Amino acid sequence: MADLMTEWATRVAETELSAALPRRWAHTRGVAQRATEARRLLGKNGDLLVAAATLHDVGYAPRLAITGFHPLDGARFLRDEHGADERLVRLVANHSFARLEAEERGLRDELASEFPLLVDALVYCDMTTTPDGGRTSVRERIAEIISRYGADSVVGRFIRRAAPEILVSVRRIEAALAAQPR
Repeated sequence: MADLMTEWATRVAETELSAALPRRWAHTRGVAQRATEARRLLGKNGDLLVAAATLHDVGYAPRLAITGFHPLDGARFLRDEHGADERLVRLVANHSFARLEAEERGLRDELASEFPLLVDALVYCDMTTTPDGGRTSVRERIAEIISRYGADSVVGRFIRRAAPEILVSVRRIEAALAAQPR
C-alpha cells in the first residue's frame, strides 16, 4: 500500500505541476528524493514522508490556487478532490512552518483548525532543496527565498520569522540521519 501511495502522489503532483510550473516540479522531485533518503528514520511513516514531500507544493498549481496560500490550497485539494489520508493532508498543510506564513496572511485560524500537524522531516526535505531540485544548505535556501520574494514581502517576513525554527528542525533531522548506520 505504501508504494501505491507514493506512486499516486507522484502522478498527482506531476499532473498538477510539471507542465504549468516546471521549476516547481523540479523542486518537488528534489524534495521527494531527499525524503526518500530520510525515510528510514521514520520506520512505517517513511512512505508517508515521501508522499508528503512529493505533494507539499501542489497548492501552487494555478487551478488550485484559491487563497494564494499554497499549503492550505494544496491540503484542501488533496482532502476534497482526492480524499487523501488525513496524515498526508496535515503534512502538506503544515510543511515548513506554514502556520507562521498563515499568520502573515490572516489565515492562521483556518490552517490551525483544519490541519494541526508539523513534522521536522518534511521541513528538512523542503528547506534543503533548491527551486530547481538540487541540494542546498538550509541557510542558502532561506537566503534564496528572501532574495526571490523580497525581504518585505509576506513570504520574506514569514521566512525570516520561521528561520530559527526551520534551522532547529533541519538540525534535528541531520543529527538523526548522521546517527543512522549506513
